[in-house]
Formats: sequence, structure tokens, C-alpha cells
Amino acid sequence: MPKRIAVYPGSFDPPTLGHLDLIQRAAQLFDEVIVAVAHNADKLQSLFSVEERIEMIREMVNDLQGIEVSHFTGLTVDFARKNRATAVIRGLRVMSDFEFELTMAINNHKLNPEVETVCLMSNEPHLFISSRLVKQIAALGGAIDSYVIPHVEERLREKIAKQLGTDINPAE
Repeated sequence: MPKRIAVYPGSFDPPTLGHLDLIQRAAQLFDEVIVAVAHNADKLQSLFSVEERIEMIREMVNDLQGIEVSHFTGLTVDFARKNRATAVIRGLRVMSDFEFELTMAINNHKLNPEVETVCLMSNEPHLFISSRLVKQIAALGGAIDSYVIPHVEERLREKIAKQLGTDINPAE
């Protein structure tokens, strides 16, 4: 039986506990999960470079089996085809995610009918986590330890402090 390979694409800027939860759950369903960091020209304001995001994700998943971390440009379905993946993993948090993901799934299927989109519902603690929100909270000095793992928090605070020329410690 061929390996069941899935691609979990995203910007991961920064990777959150919500991303980790989906990676762990996808790893239970597939033999191999490729976490694919997208170099997205539409998101020119990425805080972290693709290489930094890959590093953080690798640190985050280093104890998990069957996880590969890579990057890509272009269409997700082309990356999936190149890596012999049969599924694309997507996370659903709230209803607004559903409309976007449904549109993407339909178009991905038109582009490559051999790749299925598998949507995993976010677990309750992660329903309202987004990388954008985490960056905003961190920039304002708020606590983000319930959104990211410690090494990501440290790197995020350092990056924001460097950009803003401020202290990296959260508000007391």
C-alpha cells in the first residue's frame, strides 16, 4: 500500500499552538505530513523569513514522527503533486474560514482532482488563535504564552522589539 502523504500549507508567521494541534492530529491520519511554508507574494509583510518559520516549526515538531517541514511557491496542488501527496490539510476555526476553505478546495480539485482537501476542526482552545492576532498582542506587550510555544514567543518578542526598538518583555 502506498504511503498516505498530506501537505499542510500555510504562512505560519508565526507558528501557533493551533498549527501544532493540527499537525499532531494530521500525523495520526497520514503516514507523512509535509508542513509546507508558503512564500506568498500577497503577504509581503511577513514578520519572519521563510527560513525562520521553517526553523520554528522544526523545533515545534521535533518529537513527532512522520513530519517533514519544507517550503514552496506557487500553487499548493502543484507542490502536493510533486511530493506525491493525496491530501491537503486545512484548519477550520470559525464559520468565515469555511467559506474561504470551500472556495479553495473546489478550485484545488479543479486543478488537481487527485488531491483531496481534508478540513480539521480546530479544538476549542485554538478556535480564536491566528498568527496575525498573536503578533498584535505581542506588539502591544500582552501575554502570548497560551498561543505559542516558549521558543516561538521568545523569537517573536525579539523580532518585534528589534522592529519597534523596545523591550522584549511582556507587560507585567
